[in-house]
Amino acid sequence: MEKNLYADPKLSAYRRGKTPIPKRYWLWPLYGAGFENLGVNDKPIQVDTPTCGPDQLLVRHDAVGLCFSDIKVIKTGEEHPRLTGRDMKTNPVVLGHEVALTVIEVGENLTGKFKPGDRFIVQADIYYKGVGLAYGYALQGGLSQFNLIGKEILEGDEGCYLIPVQTETGYAQAALTEPWACVLASYHVTYRTHWQAGGQVLIAAGPGARGDYQLGNPYEKGQAPALVVTTGVEGPLLQELKSRAEADGFTLLELDSPGDLESQENIKGFDDIILLGADEPLYERLEAWANKGCVFNLVGAQAFSAKAQVDVGRLHYDHIYITGTPETTISAAYTPLRNQLLPGGYAIFIGAAGPMGQMHVQRALQLKDSPQMVVATDLVPERLAVIERKYAQLIENKRAETRVILRTPNGQPPDEFNRDLVDLTNGHGFDDIVVLAPSTGVVAGAMEMIAPKGVMNIFAGLPRGSKAPIDLRLVVEKGIRFKGTSGSSIDDLRTMLHEAESGRLDPNLSVAAVSGFNDAKKGLEGVAHQQFPGKVLIYPQILDFPLTLLSDLKKVLPNVYAKLGPNETWTVEAEAEFLKELLP
Repeated sequence: MEKNLYADPKLSAYRRGKTPIPKRYWLWPLYGAGFENLGVNDKPIQVDTPTCGPDQLLVRHDAVGLCFSDIKVIKTGEEHPRLTGRDMKTNPVVLGHEVALTVIEVGENLTGKFKPGDRFIVQADIYYKGVGLAYGYALQGGLSQFNLIGKEILEGDEGCYLIPVQTETGYAQAALTEPWACVLASYHVTYRTHWQAGGQVLIAAGPGARGDYQLGNPYEKGQAPALVVTTGVEGPLLQELKSRAEADGFTLLELDSPGDLESQENIKGFDDIILLGADEPLYERLEAWANKGCVFNLVGAQAFSAKAQVDVGRLHYDHIYITGTPETTISAAYTPLRNQLLPGGYAIFIGAAGPMGQMHVQRALQLKDSPQMVVATDLVPERLAVIERKYAQLIENKRAETRVILRTPNGQPPDEFNRDLVDLTNGHGFDDIVVLAPSTGVVAGAMEMIAPKGVMNIFAGLPRGSKAPIDLRLVVEKGIRFKGTSGSSIDDLRTMLHEAESGRLDPNLSVAAVSGFNDAKKGLEGVAHQQFPGKVLIYPQILDFPLTLLSDLKKVLPNVYAKLGPNETWTVEAEAEFLKELLP
């Protein structure tokens, strides 16, 4: 960034947190489910600016990205899992978890740790004394001009949830590291390669069970489970379990059938579920017994004859992992999952035209060892064309090693469309499938396109209970794997901020429209209806600038438009000019 970018006195003072603190400030309260409960008469409200306590920071929100997760809160209100038990009429929610902020005032007990002008992003998932408190959910979020930050964030269970931002980093760049961190997290997910130490294991024999199963090495020495429950298991495997239980100190409970689990009051779920020669009904019956983070191990596929109804919402939100092996050794299925896109492989991004899909495609194009083919699909050609336009330079830079293909069904039936996509790979299928469309039908159809040992990333947040018909034989016989992630960790956010500040990944490429604070509701409604080809950025300290696509800045803010990057992309220079012209 140019050294004199913020040489303008107004911008310099703003950057250093030297702007006046108003007696009152604006925020957007959500009083319940539905857009009619956002704000008062379709407008934000003014509240008194709070006094900074000795252990608090008064912060200014500088940029906020609007997210589809915000829409889920608006749609569900008090029924949202993060807001259970909250009376939103008397204690409204203030949304906004993709936020960049600046410290304005420091409490007397924090003067050695913070100072006015310090800039941060916030890890949205905050835990304080074991209680989940998310920014923009339980805690007031970025759709407010100012906020008080206290011990919940500064002294959380993982330490301080504020992550420092370099002086030259743009406000939008910083705010958008949060959604970008969610994308990166989906490529860093790790699943267990052994049974959960101290956990609970269920081993259930199905109609295709054989008599020659063996354990192998399902847990490391000294890391045995606490309980192993069997149903229908007999022969050498049962004898081996009895010997291991005696030697390693876990409890072994033998039941005649899965139905007997209901009478076990002390068993609420399992961390590992091993199905021996299972069929579809056995899987469907036992799926509800899977704890969060459970590993489902399918040993053999002899009895599978149809498609099982799999809760793909739980694969995403509860990080349930389905693995399998055609061998008779149980531990053979506990091999590491390939996380990264296969170098030189075939990758497809289904429903790629939205903001998160664009991020996945951008990341694929900026990988050092990228796939040989990147296919992006969407239902609407105009939305998909944004990828070709926005990432034209990246596509050109990768032309020698990566072929980029954009496809829409254009009236084709789904099965025919999917077959044509597989033909692009010369019949090989896709090594990586990233599902960004929240549709069980899309997940089920994508199974027909996956290559042997392929990985399907169910990135779209389908609700728990969303069932998709899945041929589980493919897990066993072709070694295909599913992964799903929700949100990101503080380490993911730190990693993404480093990627942004080093120039390896630019979150600014995700921006489609910018707005002042008063049009935040209009922006959220647009996100709900997928009207924007990318992210919407709100600048809370600017009240009256209308929601505007970057392409339309040419008419309303020509000086800002002149500082956009190639193909009308947001830049730190454009942002500085935007603030210079519009800040009060």
